[in-house]
Amino acid sequence: MNILLLSAQKPDNTGSGVFLKELARSFAAAGHRVCIVAGIAAEDEFSFPAGIDFHPVRFETDALPFPVVGMSDEMPYRATRYRDLDAGMLRAFYAAFDAALDKVLAEFEPDIVFSNHLYVLTAHVVERSLGVPVVGMCHGSEIRQIRKNPLERAAIRRGVRGLAGIMALHAAQKADIVAEYGVPEALVQVTGTGYNREVFCLDSADPQCRGERGQSLVFAGKVTAAKGVRSLLRSLELLDDAAGVRLNMAGGYATLAEYEDIQAQAQAGSAQVVFPGRLTQTALAEAYRASDVFVLPSFYEGLPLVVVEALACGCKVVVTDLPGIGPWLEANLPGAPVWYVEPPAMRNVDEPEPDALPAFEQRLAAALAEAFAAPWTYCDVTGLSWDALARRALEVTA
Repeated sequence: MNILLLSAQKPDNTGSGVFLKELARSFAAAGHRVCIVAGIAAEDEFSFPAGIDFHPVRFETDALPFPVVGMSDEMPYRATRYRDLDAGMLRAFYAAFDAALDKVLAEFEPDIVFSNHLYVLTAHVVERSLGVPVVGMCHGSEIRQIRKNPLERAAIRRGVRGLAGIMALHAAQKADIVAEYGVPEALVQVTGTGYNREVFCLDSADPQCRGERGQSLVFAGKVTAAKGVRSLLRSLELLDDAAGVRLNMAGGYATLAEYEDIQAQAQAGSAQVVFPGRLTQTALAEAYRASDVFVLPSFYEGLPLVVVEALACGCKVVVTDLPGIGPWLEANLPGAPVWYVEPPAMRNVDEPEPDALPAFEQRLAAALAEAFAAPWTYCDVTGLSWDALARRALEVTA
């Protein structure tokens, strides 16, 4: 098949970007011809494996004189918030993607289109009536965005209802999609996420070394308050031996000012915290393998890929018990060494009530203590590879 993948965002840097890029790689490995159209900055350069063509839509140019749009208000790169788009910017956005699509449709002749996020670009592509099935890939951030931002809301819902199929990460997200966009349940298939089994895996010494890692933690994601990192740092101070805890806080940041403030908070605490910045997949896998516990105390997530990657590398996992995550993991990885932390009461979609944070941090500290004390056990996640997800994705419209 000729498979076209679309994204208004960069085809890496974020969970949804990695999702798109890895899905493309698996399609190509299975023998399909693959083309990606995605937004990037003027100076960005991307390379993809053989069998994948890339047609970038460059922002910060004369045609698109503003940074790449971001589905989250805080992105790990310079980005334009959707809520800041005016009518002229939106027209330029549509025109730039239309030009790229026209070229690809003429030269590549796709048999199916997979579009990242149930939002502005996906709805616009459906309205164009390309003559081939368009499948929407939901990540959760677009549901948060459409609830907070009235931009093109009616047009987005209308476009999403015209999709040939929708991929959801888990059952709770499927219910949100049905409620928010007014689509029939049969249109939405729970396909989950995937991971790169060649990169994220145990090494031969792991089973013997796991007991020697002590109180070593790794976090991977945007280093920002919305990911719960401030609460994580405070929770470490509640542990019996906070000074003996080592935390690798890997990831980019939303704003430099917030990042430096979080670094200052860590420096003032007792735990040993390092900030290596964004890591390559290979380096991130090494960070997982060097740690006993992976922690993700986020206040909002779709289905975090990093949890599966960390389990694949032998980490125990402590994660906020957000909608859909626990049931999906328990259905696909029964008995996985995962500790779920009840989230705090929320003020809105991704902002906790300040008064609820101390109790959340107590629960987080208790879960970390339990995870540190628990023996290491092997968790087989190979059934959740990207190749398996690619096969499920092609069945969405079957």
